[in-house]
Amino acid sequence: MLVKMSPSALKQTRWYEYGIRFVLGGLATVLAGVMGAHFGVAIGGLFLALPAIFCASATLIESHERRAKEKAGLDGRRRGQEAAALDAAGAALGSIGLVAFAAVFHITVSVSSAAAFAAAVVAWAVVSVSAWWLRRKLRTVSRHPSPAASSRSAHRRSVP
Repeated sequence: MLVKMSPSALKQTRWYEYGIRFVLGGLATVLAGVMGAHFGVAIGGLFLALPAIFCASATLIESHERRAKEKAGLDGRRRGQEAAALDAAGAALGSIGLVAFAAVFHITVSVSSAAAFAAAVVAWAVVSVSAWWLRRKLRTVSRHPSPAASSRSAHRRSVP
């Protein structure tokens, strides 16, 4: 599967969906600010790292996929849920990369801010892509059971 940008998707989004994203993203940012003011910037920063528009984007992805299937005369509920779940998996993998970014930046910032930022971006990219690749490989393996496992399950079905 290739990752690509689809400008036509922008035309499919309704104006109020952009508003929902903006409001929820703003609320997540305000929450991070309140947490930072109350508990300190380290805790506030953790909340700011939360993908601010994830909640809105997951619901919007679900509704777009569902509507597309319904236009074709099919029940698109499951397809919408699967698309939102895939988006959530990507956000989780990206968050693992954010942890690597924070760790590398924290360790190297005393040397040089610019170098720390560059190293942290590289760490984020390597960890995020590696996590995506590993998930993809493990998912492929789990979908194709070994021949021994297949013969055991076939044997169990034939034995009363």
